[in-house]
Amino acid sequence: MIRASFFLLLTGVSAWAQTQTHDLRGIWQASGNAHLNLENKGVIVDPANGKIPYKAEARATVERNFKDRANLDPVLACFQPALPRATLLPEPFQIFQNDGRIAIVYQHVHAYRVIFTDGRPHYDEGIEFYMGDSRGHWEGNTLVVDATNFKPETWLDGAGHFHSDKLHVVERFTRTAPSTMRYEATIEDPEVLMRPFTIRVELKRHTEPNFQLVEHECDRDTKGVYRHPARFLKGLTP
Repeated sequence: MIRASFFLLLTGVSAWAQTQTHDLRGIWQASGNAHLNLENKGVIVDPANGKIPYKAEARATVERNFKDRANLDPVLACFQPALPRATLLPEPFQIFQNDGRIAIVYQHVHAYRVIFTDGRPHYDEGIEFYMGDSRGHWEGNTLVVDATNFKPETWLDGAGHFHSDKLHVVERFTRTAPSTMRYEATIEDPEVLMRPFTIRVELKRHTEPNFQLVEHECDRDTKGVYRHPARFLKGLTP
């Protein structure tokens, strides 16, 4: 009986995967606490020590940022979170898609991004966006997104890990089951990093009846505190 049930489970997931892997639609949210610090255990998947490979002078800047993060964190000043932080925050985001583009709408500060999948090139270098300029394509059942043209004012997480205007992020979204998705982001920034590094987290799809994004109004005077609902703020501020 157990063996038969296991076989049905495998074949059911396989059948789903064959028909649904290019459908990312839904409301998703990251698991874990990578938003607080990318150097938390299990987030970075390539360097042996789990540390971001900053150049020495950049690491000194990170340490200064961390010490004064309550005043310097761009998210607490109501900046758009940029990447990969927007995906990692303890808030839901919704994915919409059609044949030529994928839109991701984040609950946090009304941020959104459009990922063009119709083959158009990136905008010219020098045109900067807080959420970057995204172009996507499919590799098997994985959506690969190339994101460039970031403004340098944002952080990668809440621990002061920063980037320059040379930030380049390659994201990989892979459905692993009806309500789970693997998110990977390879982060490259030759201005401040010695080499690229990759993070990985699991995303879970909200399946609660009538679940939806809510309005998030950010107030600079209260360091980004949510007006509602308070439960999404838990663990975000120092």
